[in-house]
Amino acid sequence: MSNAPCMWMRGGTSKGGYFLEKDLPTEPKDRDAFLLGVMGSPDPRQIDGMGGADPLTSKVAVVRPSAREGVDVDYLFLQVAVDRNLVTDAQNCGNILAGIGPFAIERGLIPAAGAETDVTVFMENTDQIAIAKVQTSNGKVVYTGEAEIDGVPGSAAPVAITFKDTAGSTCGALLPTGNPVDIIDGIEVTLIDNGMPSVILRASDMGIAGTESREELEANAELKQKLENVRLQAGPLMNLGDVTDKTVPKMCMVSPAREGGAISTRTFIPHRCHASIGVLGAVTAATACLLKGSPAFEIAVLPDGSRKSLRIEHPIGETTVILDIAETGEVESAAILRTARKLFDGTVFAP
Repeated sequence: MSNAPCMWMRGGTSKGGYFLEKDLPTEPKDRDAFLLGVMGSPDPRQIDGMGGADPLTSKVAVVRPSAREGVDVDYLFLQVAVDRNLVTDAQNCGNILAGIGPFAIERGLIPAAGAETDVTVFMENTDQIAIAKVQTSNGKVVYTGEAEIDGVPGSAAPVAITFKDTAGSTCGALLPTGNPVDIIDGIEVTLIDNGMPSVILRASDMGIAGTESREELEANAELKQKLENVRLQAGPLMNLGDVTDKTVPKMCMVSPAREGGAISTRTFIPHRCHASIGVLGAVTAATACLLKGSPAFEIAVLPDGSRKSLRIEHPIGETTVILDIAETGEVESAAILRTARKLFDGTVFAP
């Protein structure tokens, strides 16, 4: 296979190729080989493909009509490595998710309904369901609007996404070890999965302030080695097995908020520092803030009430997560605001 219909979209603070499942090779091995060719991987610059030399711009969404009751479409996220011969479905992506509703409407998988169209999405990577509210008019997706998200210039139409039943979606439990705090290499960590398997730890325990830029952190070889040492030990504890060649868990270092938010974060995903923070990574970090005794809880500034709006600060701004808390203290649902934009629609080619 050398070409396929494709829509390139920005979803949240990421972008990538959106495909209908029927337009890709049936066999995963053939599909992955095609997608590596599309992105130009493996190559640090991805010069011979569509990838942008960054994990955040080397992503793929595979979409199909859903046979599940009450669900509109099924969505499989694939991370195409930049400089490795690897395509993985080991994680989800909440940013690329922001484009799934618009893409489904554009491809005629569901009709637009009035000024706002709800698209119910089954996320195959983690067996979760999300509901995206897409702005529509005259049967078409509306991309222009006044919503702004940090990490994306300008404004666009809002895409509100609500997640439910995200706890333990990959690791089997919100806290796979059963503990809000574990000790790895003498460092207190929270091993948690509320949509994105993550290791939450204090920035100060890793020898940084937590105010550093992405570039500073990526140049810190000692920090990266310490993080990887912890990550490799966390993998089996989180029911993820050997994570040497996996993109999870993410490594999220927390520190006191500087701009009036709940907490500040610096996240490795897992070997590159995220320019901001992933959608489900933000949901998971926000959830960690509620765990008494955890590194995040000790630092976070938390509002009162059963509905908590937490601003999760990151290198280029903040991401607001709204958590609804049940009487038991558990997170009942999480919502987040994203935007999306169609960049091109046509045919993409691989060597």
